[in-house]
Amino acid sequence: MIDEMPVVGVFGIGMGPCATAAGVRSIGALAEELGYESLWAPEHVVLPSPREAPSPLDPDYPILDPLIALALAAGVTRRVRLGTGVVILPQHNPVRLAKEAASLDAVSGGRFELGVGVGYLEPEMAALGVSPRGRGARADEFLQAIQTLLYDEAPAMDGRHVSFAGIDAHPRPVQERIPVVVGGGSEAAFRRAVRFGSGWYGFALDRARVAECVSSLRTAADVAGRDFGELTITVTPTETLSADVVADYAALGVHRLAAMQPDFRHRVVTAAEFEEFVRANAPGEIGAAAVA
Repeated sequence: MIDEMPVVGVFGIGMGPCATAAGVRSIGALAEELGYESLWAPEHVVLPSPREAPSPLDPDYPILDPLIALALAAGVTRRVRLGTGVVILPQHNPVRLAKEAASLDAVSGGRFELGVGVGYLEPEMAALGVSPRGRGARADEFLQAIQTLLYDEAPAMDGRHVSFAGIDAHPRPVQERIPVVVGGGSEAAFRRAVRFGSGWYGFALDRARVAECVSSLRTAADVAGRDFGELTITVTPTETLSADVVADYAALGVHRLAAMQPDFRHRVVTAAEFEEFVRANAPGEIGAAAVA
């Protein structure tokens, strides 16, 4: 039995036709008008050149910094939520990222969602001076550091990769807690979502794979003693959305679909094509829950 239909977000803010100020403003305002719940911005600082597997995009594909793109979107919207889908956590300084997260939450009036992942493109990590080895452990420690900086009265951290004390940073987030959405399809990602996250993000998946991931996430929650019902499930589907498909995702326990233009990994679609996609996948067009 389906209790409620998922809400819908737009994936791709800050990339392709939205890698301009005009693109971000146009799609952000349109998405809010059409009842979308959220906007999602991806991250790649650099891409391998020439393109080689597993790189998702050609090296000249335009991608804005996600936090800058979302800050711009915040200025032309009033309601829609703003998420990173996802920042590559081991490539960031967690102290600076905490400041950026709190700042974006402040200027947006409490609408930010921090989507995080551990990354997989070794040339990108090498260019940033980050070793791919041990990145999961670093991500876990970085999340702890971010949380103490955002919420503790006297932030302090004494870890292997992060150490600080006797500091503070304001403004604090507008929200009581900025949602942390942990991406990834590995067992380690599921454990990380259960331990640190308010939810899980599955990117470029179909219904069969989502069913597997949700089952594994539920198992991870049981092992950790975490109430699975506390977790929100966000998915960027590879499938064309329709009322029947959306209902299937609802039955799988998905709370949010972040709709992705299907051709974006193969070419830079035009602004008109992306607008057409956003209109065609609006909540009212696909049987999803609209947000007023």
